[in-house]
Amino acid sequence: MSRRRVIATAACVFALASCGSGERELVGYTLEPAPQVDAVALPDLSQGGEPFALRAEPDELLVVYFGYTNCPDVCPTTMADLRAAMRQLGDDADRVDVAMVTIDPDRDTAVLADYVGSFIEGGHALATDVADDLRAVASPFGVTYLVEANPSGEIDVTHTPFLYVVDDAGQLALTWTFGVAADDLAGDLEQLLESA
Repeated sequence: MSRRRVIATAACVFALASCGSGERELVGYTLEPAPQVDAVALPDLSQGGEPFALRAEPDELLVVYFGYTNCPDVCPTTMADLRAAMRQLGDDADRVDVAMVTIDPDRDTAVLADYVGSFIEGGHALATDVADDLRAVASPFGVTYLVEANPSGEIDVTHTPFLYVVDDAGQLALTWTFGVAADDLAGDLEQLLESA
């Protein structure tokens, strides 16, 4: 998906979510029924490879991102926006966990924990070299990705650039398209925490 199309999609979702009766509406969107996304645990490189299921702790939220460390723009921008949103949450940030799943494990496994930690202290760096496990984790979120060498031998990567919120039942509670502002990320998280 081109960056221009992603930004246009984000603008459309924001415009739709902003209309209403004066009460704040979520900027992200929900799916009905909410997909169950916690069936497969992945190794958490931030915790010595301990299995990590994509499910929030009780009465908390888990924000999940699928990306890769060599990404030149979308991934670091998304992680920086998420860091800013977490800072806006203040004490409520203690009730929000963050996990990044690499879709490029061949290049990322050795560096992912440091990468995630540079954005989110205590964040979870998830990686597996078992292709079927990665697909099984990504599929319920609707995430697609492709990592391949181009004719000149360089690695080209494409992936769904969205952020996801998972609740303590292991269900996908909210999806944000690329480009949602940190203020809106924080506002949605505060609203979801109120009902958690």
